[in-house]
Amino acid sequence: MQRTERRIRFIERLAIREIPKDTAVAFIREYHYSKVIPRLCVYFLGIYHENRLTGVVELGWGTQPLQTIHKIFPQHELVTSDYLEIGKMCFLPEMNHNQYFGSLALSALIKWLRVNTGCLFLYTLADGIEGKCGYVYQASNFYYLGSFKTSVYRDRETGEKIHPRSARILLEENARMDGVKKRHWLTHAFCEYKGIEKINGLMFRYIYPLTKEARQILNAYPCYARHHYPKDGSLLFQRRVSNRVYETIRQPHFDKNTCRYNTQDYNHC
Repeated sequence: MQRTERRIRFIERLAIREIPKDTAVAFIREYHYSKVIPRLCVYFLGIYHENRLTGVVELGWGTQPLQTIHKIFPQHELVTSDYLEIGKMCFLPEMNHNQYFGSLALSALIKWLRVNTGCLFLYTLADGIEGKCGYVYQASNFYYLGSFKTSVYRDRETGEKIHPRSARILLEENARMDGVKKRHWLTHAFCEYKGIEKINGLMFRYIYPLTKEARQILNAYPCYARHHYPKDGSLLFQRRVSNRVYETIRQPHFDKNTCRYNTQDYNHC
């Protein structure tokens, strides 16, 4: 009973407010494992507890927002404005040790979205390459949509994590070396030359219905459920060892403060 009362008091002191972009970006680059800010940002929100900024959420879309919602709901003609995606979410380190802060922050966020937007869905990804399978979304009763394989690059010398979308300069150099017009992925030979490794992992997809209409849409897709969630054993880590050949490895580690190849300015790169 005391634990329930503490949670209620905590919720009552929690608030979501729009904050300046500069404030949000500074917080994200201090506390998030990835300093790269998504390009399609709509809202920068502060999570306040007793008027203290304890977390930040960036909402917007990924690189192909319309394609994303169509893939999730192929039987419905939804549009980009029908959903928002959590691009970044991070908290003060002390809050990460609070057993229920993450789920309470998401609950407050959902309430804010229902009041301040006309969105049907809140969509998000858990980054399996970083060892995250989405426990905070599971605790918040999100629907699990399944996983997909993704790849990043890592500089062997510095540990810098290089996302394919941030590797434009490397891709251009790779294409010139190979005498082709364009490269979409770095070749194994080029990576060996540059001291870069390609790492595969999984991304786990989650969605939350914000309205009655959204719940009705989800009911048409019984494969999406609030159970059979992924756990640590679902994580996958692979390293490319030759062309199209991969070996299973332990969870890789990255240096988030290094910015040799990523094209987005981190302010202090």
